[in-house]
Amino acid sequence: MNTADAAVPPELIALDAVRKSYNLGRHSESEVLHGIDLQVRRGEFIALMGPSGSGKSTLLNILGLLERMTSGSFRLDGEEVQGLDDAALTLRRRSTLGFVFQFHHLLPAFSALENVTLPALMAEGRVSRAHLDHARSLLDAVGLAQAMNKRPAELSGGMQQRVAIARALVMNPPLVLADEPTGNLDTASSAEVFALLRSIHAERGTSFVVVTHDPRLAARCDRLVELIDGRIARDESIAEGVEPAPHG
Repeated sequence: MNTADAAVPPELIALDAVRKSYNLGRHSESEVLHGIDLQVRRGEFIALMGPSGSGKSTLLNILGLLERMTSGSFRLDGEEVQGLDDAALTLRRRSTLGFVFQFHHLLPAFSALENVTLPALMAEGRVSRAHLDHARSLLDAVGLAQAMNKRPAELSGGMQQRVAIARALVMNPPLVLADEPTGNLDTASSAEVFALLRSIHAERGTSFVVVTHDPRLAARCDRLVELIDGRIARDESIAEGVEPAPHG
């Protein structure tokens, strides 16, 4: 290993004893996450599962720097982020993280290409020729080369989610967080979108943390992290062909 390689942290994210509480008023609070220890290593494809109310969305929001934890340590690419102000967190989020949500959140008046370039516009105030070329190559990679100028209403649900995936990748983030990315799709489209995520992971080495309720999709990930009542109940590698038990 050379000096440059040694300087790169093996973990993109390292959480240590992370807790999250919400103030309920009158000196009362509810703790949703109870001392989470979690590492996300480079090149991993992780399924995050758990029953409703287990804290999955809260944990994903903390991983995405969308919510602040109440206590604990959060190192992102080797840097402690707990003490950073909102502006610094925004910069770290833009440079390190991509997001794919259950609802694609495409702007209806924008073409597919324009939607994909939005993160570049927000980050730099303009869309350069390089950004446009990269966005076109991403749309080509997700099978939408012929639909770049179409608006969301002209695309199927699966195609809209493919645009959202391209948008998540346009700034070349090392980690993509996906919250039920196939939750609103039919079975065939769901399988296609998930296969696309896996192919991007294999070809680009992008790390993924995917929230899913579908044990069939989780079985195609490399690692399963299961939350129950705000605690990690299981964190293990998934052997090929072994399907996690469905949750009740």
